[in-house]
Amino acid sequence: MSSTVLSSLYPQHLETLQTRAAEALRRSGHDHLVVPSGNVHYHAFDDRDYPFAVNPQFKAWLPLTQAPGSWLVITPGTRPKLIFLQPHDYWHVVPAAPAGYWAEHFDIEVIRTADAAIRLLPPVFRCAIVGEPHSALGSYVPNNPEPVMQYLEYHRAFKTPYEVEMMRQASRIGVRAHRAAERAFRAGASEFGIHLAYCQAAGQDANDLPYGNIVALNEHAAVLHYTHRDRLPPAPVRSFLIDAGASFGGYASDITRTYSAADDEFAAMIRAVDAAQLELCDMVRAGTDYAHIHLQAHRLLAGVLRDFGILKVSPEEALARGVSSAFFPHGIGHGIGLQVHDVAGFAASDAGGTIERPDGHPYLRLTRTLAPGMVVTIEPGIYFIDMLLDELKAKGQGDAVDWDRVDAFKPYGGIRIEDDVVCTDDAPLNLTREAFAA
Repeated sequence: MSSTVLSSLYPQHLETLQTRAAEALRRSGHDHLVVPSGNVHYHAFDDRDYPFAVNPQFKAWLPLTQAPGSWLVITPGTRPKLIFLQPHDYWHVVPAAPAGYWAEHFDIEVIRTADAAIRLLPPVFRCAIVGEPHSALGSYVPNNPEPVMQYLEYHRAFKTPYEVEMMRQASRIGVRAHRAAERAFRAGASEFGIHLAYCQAAGQDANDLPYGNIVALNEHAAVLHYTHRDRLPPAPVRSFLIDAGASFGGYASDITRTYSAADDEFAAMIRAVDAAQLELCDMVRAGTDYAHIHLQAHRLLAGVLRDFGILKVSPEEALARGVSSAFFPHGIGHGIGLQVHDVAGFAASDAGGTIERPDGHPYLRLTRTLAPGMVVTIEPGIYFIDMLLDELKAKGQGDAVDWDRVDAFKPYGGIRIEDDVVCTDDAPLNLTREAFAA
């Protein structure tokens, strides 16, 4: 993407964040919003550090993801200030001096030691300090005032045009890598080999990716968060599920695809789930209760299971009896943006409160009503998980299922298809399908 596009969109993004910060501070009675980037964490009883993860509240303002020990100071009515730690260090790569389309909008102070930030920060008693406890510097200890957190996190669901462009680029990187992963699968690579092909194509390693890749062949696709990655392929190879994203400037994409090794009945089921998934994506419209999309996913997936002879009951009965949850045990998706599972998924308002999940659906991660600017994942799935199927029998619901048909599909593990979809004033914008089409 041309930096010219980002440059043109960034000022409006910054203005939106300034407006949100001013209101959050008004509600909490503070004068300054102070945001540490975060610090490096070390393993217990060791001098090895964990991969650095920047404070999401920090990277919301500027695309700096590898600047530990830095600080932002936001004071309504003035330019934001970046206190940028660029240490004298010959053991590690030192962060490059701030530059790019965003830098001209900040007053930037470069410091050489972490403690030097103290003299550049406002009086501590006037500050709302938003960060993890590990970021504390002297008396500047994150206090995370509740009114500030509630307001900022609630409104982070509404992406600016700049943020949508950042996510579009993350989607393009992710799709490029998904194409490479499918080629590796078709060529007979192991789970580990497919993972390496993905990272190579994305130009991102495990520490750069927004989450650990799920690369599952055959029955491993029935493990929802399978991250083991066998070094040798199974024999025979029947199916391939990959749930993997990419990062761009601190923003994430989250994409899942499933493939069959042959044009068989499982491939037909993948096509049926794909059709249902597209129908659900089209429901990402302003005013729609996200939980309603989740319940509709159960009906559509139960319809697929019925069409393939696995369920003996109607979709409505499968949902009412909890039978569909044995095959689709997770939520239809979640908010996405600066974090893969974005915050405030259950927030009733920007002043607090909770919107509960529907009864019997404990793993749904978002219950809010959709509005323009929200970006969500839509990820229906059908799985053949022994533990859940055994529980179904134990609950006396086994009569709803043709178990011979289950046995026929079990060796394939399962199916999941996931896109990142933007709610607009009109038709949804599917960033994932857009990237695949390109």
